[in-house]
Amino acid sequence: MEKEGKTKVVLTGGHAATTAIAVVEEIIRRGKGWDIYWIGAETALEGKKVPTLESEAFPGLGVTHKSIKAGKLQVRFTLWTIPSLFKIPIGFFQALKLLRQIKPEIILSFGGYAAFPVVVSGYLLGVPVILHEQTIVAGRANRVSSFFAKKIALARPQSQKFFPKEKSVLTGNPVLTQIAEVTPKKEKGNPSTIFITGGSRGSRAINNVVEVALRKLLLSNYLIHQTGQLDYPKFLKIKAALPKTLAAIYEVYPRIDPMEIDNVYRQADMVIARAGANTVSEIIATARPSILIPIPWTYLDEQIKNAEYAKDLGIATVIEEKDFSDKTLLESIAQVSKDWNKMVSAIDKKNNPDILASQKLVDILEETLG
Repeated sequence: MEKEGKTKVVLTGGHAATTAIAVVEEIIRRGKGWDIYWIGAETALEGKKVPTLESEAFPGLGVTHKSIKAGKLQVRFTLWTIPSLFKIPIGFFQALKLLRQIKPEIILSFGGYAAFPVVVSGYLLGVPVILHEQTIVAGRANRVSSFFAKKIALARPQSQKFFPKEKSVLTGNPVLTQIAEVTPKKEKGNPSTIFITGGSRGSRAINNVVEVALRKLLLSNYLIHQTGQLDYPKFLKIKAALPKTLAAIYEVYPRIDPMEIDNVYRQADMVIARAGANTVSEIIATARPSILIPIPWTYLDEQIKNAEYAKDLGIATVIEEKDFSDKTLLESIAQVSKDWNKMVSAIDKKNNPDILASQKLVDILEETLG
């Protein structure tokens, strides 16, 4: 039985847990008393029974989690390309059924293949849809979804050209309250603490290079490594085989709770990561010098452009995946260590549009509901 008597808000997206959590935090802070639902994909990885970060994080915030069989048009042909296509009509049917049950007053979509059937179904049911575009370009789902949206919130002004100007407003990209409160470090630790992450799903490309370089990295650094669920068992074995002195300075996790990740950033002197929009926003918000290895096959070169954005701000250096090796990684770490003070001072947190982004998005929700 769905809840009655309160304003019902549906959030949806492909992989936008931390962004959505930041918005939920703001809604809770305002004491709105809304019933909040999340509709997303069943699993984090196509063809793998890996739970999504959203399914683990949202129930603890009082958000009702619902999943659909979300299919997508894959950029690269894999074993799961054809089965994924067959999921698309199923996802539309499930989204329509869920929205009829929930009866939301508004939908906020963060884009991604799992969001598209929710957006279209909402439009057909007469529910106002707000889109948020996190990237510096535009996601494929959001470009198509923009037709059905009442308002489009942009994280970066560069993405304006992909959307109708009369619907668009610049908000920034929401970051978690606790991330926004992380202050820049005054000096680099000795040894340096390096946070290695491929996002909550992990990155095989990063993990494979780290595996080769691990012992050299541990000679002069403390490592916190978010491996993703699939590679976690392997890295647990690798850690167990290390000498005790090295194992003691190597923390390995399958996935770090987003409500605790601010503690990781507080420790970190440097970040090695992919260049997803949320990761880049967190790096900028915390002023942590970074080495970014963007995924090379993202739509409209999204991750490459996200990485270049961070590089232009002076907070990151970029290694193309084709050039990424233990040698280039170690060389880049040495260079970032040398440039560390300059990179930290390049970021002015006071002028970061992401710090107030969750407030601006909730303002839009309130205005639309009003």
